[in-house]
Amino acid sequence: MLRLPKFKYLAPKTLSQALKLLADHGPGAMLIAGGTDVLPKMKRRQFHPQVLIGLNGIKRLRGIRGSRNKGFLIKAGTSLSEIASHSVIGKAYPGLTQAAEVISTPILRNMGTIGGNLCLDTRCNYYDQSHEWRQAIHWCKKAPGAGLSSEEVPCRVAPGSPRCWAVSSCDTAPMLIALGAQVTLAGPQGERTIPTSALYHDDGQRYLTKGPDEILTEVHLPPADGIRSAYLKLRRRGAFDFPVLGAAVALKLGTDNLIESARIVIGGIASHPVEMEAAEKLLLGRPYSPELGRQAAQAAFALARPMDNTDFTLFYRKKMVPVYIERALRRALAS
Repeated sequence: MLRLPKFKYLAPKTLSQALKLLADHGPGAMLIAGGTDVLPKMKRRQFHPQVLIGLNGIKRLRGIRGSRNKGFLIKAGTSLSEIASHSVIGKAYPGLTQAAEVISTPILRNMGTIGGNLCLDTRCNYYDQSHEWRQAIHWCKKAPGAGLSSEEVPCRVAPGSPRCWAVSSCDTAPMLIALGAQVTLAGPQGERTIPTSALYHDDGQRYLTKGPDEILTEVHLPPADGIRSAYLKLRRRGAFDFPVLGAAVALKLGTDNLIESARIVIGGIASHPVEMEAAEKLLLGRPYSPELGRQAAQAAFALARPMDNTDFTLFYRKKMVPVYIERALRRALAS
């Protein structure tokens, strides 16, 4: 049985208290909300915090408000279940509720938060193993082991690479990027709001642009404004599994049913969500047809470069990219 290491748990009641604790304890501290990813990784000794700073007691970090005409503000501590079951969000941004409702299991969605999902650690077949398993292969670049630097340990997926290729496995990030959402980060210097896409680095080891002294506090959804959206997820089992491919689509039709705007974002194939700009350009200014959908999907196929670092073979995952994009386009237009 895997057991948690010893740690100290602190439960601030305000955001300012949480930021102070984070600053006071420095690299030895880690934030925790639902803990659905943090605690298992502590058991596998992937995370080694001496202090956990709990965010669940901060009322400012929970709740949803807004409307489809003005947009929505979703606090980072809002549970995934609340988002998945929100009737107004479901009608205005169906792709977001679809993304939230396919994360893990109902129990874990009750615990997990939107902020936690957006900050989800990257995953890899060589990283998401027990401490003993990783030690037996002499570690990997993402978790180099005690006394070693990442430069001293190869990436097990691409041994000659200077970087880590662990994959982004967040379901909500591709959809929020496609919807044009923004996130707010609070830190010692105050708050800053950035596009959701700017939250991520294309690096499996340093995958977030969020500073270690910052806390993600809010998600801002723009007015729905006729946007049609959908999210589809490829995984081995119909529940619980992380995505090995996620397809997020957001479209807006103008006069004569011409596609006025199009965003297609793919998750699960790289260390960050990847926007398929070539596919988007093919759609703009044209009426949707099955043939146009196939052309856009094939344009995305050429750009998708998954690596052998998660479930299913990389060749199968690449072949599924156009299939899932085409299905997501049809689903979005049917909404």
